[in-house]
Amino acid sequence: MTLVVDSRSLWLAETNCYVIAPERGGPCVVIDAPPDLEGVAALLAANDLFPQALLLTHAHIDHAGGAGRVADQWKINAYLHPDDEWLAAEPMAQLRSLFGGTLPEWLNGDFDPPETWVSPEDGVTLQLAGIDFGVLHTPGHTPGHCCFHVADEGLLFSGDQLFAGSIGRTDLPGGDYAALMQSMQQRVLTLDDATAVLPGHGPATTISRERLTNPFLVDL
Repeated sequence: MTLVVDSRSLWLAETNCYVIAPERGGPCVVIDAPPDLEGVAALLAANDLFPQALLLTHAHIDHAGGAGRVADQWKINAYLHPDDEWLAAEPMAQLRSLFGGTLPEWLNGDFDPPETWVSPEDGVTLQLAGIDFGVLHTPGHTPGHCCFHVADEGLLFSGDQLFAGSIGRTDLPGGDYAALMQSMQQRVLTLDDATAVLPGHGPATTISRERLTNPFLVDL
């Protein structure tokens, strides 16, 4: 299978929103939903795709702030690990923290989460749009952070767990550096070196490249 995989960097934090599908003109899965419904719609239209599900790596507003609107617009389920539901329930608190307590007047929109979530369980395989997604619960950046592994194609959607040359920050509420590094060692670095890493921000990389050159990982 040659998958269609495309992304756009959306919203203030230039968050990577991905679509993945077996082919153009059919169903797909959206991975992460920044608060930019028009941007998500443009990404889908550019690839002639319609979403069957929304997978969220975690509940920070730059990844999940558009989840409610995406789920409503396309009548699809949104998947979020239950350990992050407390974060998703308070999008405005996240925004106020992001902007030092006072929201700028130009920032407005619907950041409300979906009414219900589907809870992905660690270790299960989600079969969505004809693609198998392995769920890897990788707490550290947030308690409920998950990576999604498409083993057949050697792809890892790493969210804010692993970046090219860096790792996710752990100084926000619920962050835990020791937990992130344990997740890295037990869940991420055990993957094949050739695995392509598609992160929540910035360019793609590989497990091999990060194992050899990432300053946070070379001692693991």
